[in-house]
Amino acid sequence: RSLSFIEIGFNLVIVPKMLGTLIAQDTTISFLGCATQMYFFFFFGVFECFLLATMAYDRYVAICNPLHYPVIMNPKTWAKLAVASWFPGIPMATVQTTWLFSFPFCGTKVNHFFCDSPPVLRLVCADTALFEIYAIVGTILVVMIPCLLILCSYTCIIAAILKIPSAKGKH
Repeated sequence: RSLSFIEIGFNLVIVPKMLGTLIAQDTTISFLGCATQMYFFFFFGVFECFLLATMAYDRYVAICNPLHYPVIMNPKTWAKLAVASWFPGIPMATVQTTWLFSFPFCGTKVNHFFCDSPPVLRLVCADTALFEIYAIVGTILVVMIPCLLILCSYTCIIAAILKIPSAKGKH
């Protein structure tokens, strides 16, 4: 359900403005619209990364500890893990969006149908080096931590599968 919610959220963040752009041929977006779109895009992106890691852990428990699965991954635990997947997205999206929109701007319209950091940074009239470092480091952490957790889960799954004796060896 959570993954479906994320996909619906992504679509609601991107598609309405994109359709409006295609129909009206107007590629600009207001600062408020841009900030809102950017916040929710970041939030859903971070949420999805951590939810996929949670799902990988679920598969690990199901395959490597099948007899303990109902005890380990009971509905209460799953709910806690799903809610924990939300939490990194809130501070990441809040800090990145509020910091970016606190800069002084040289223009008032973002000439882009989708509001992401690069089109907004082009309008900033100040030094953004520290923000860019934060954005890069934050993105690397948000992508790498879940990827490493997923990689560990699937490595353990593959190792467990390879330990299972083949049917040929039993005869």
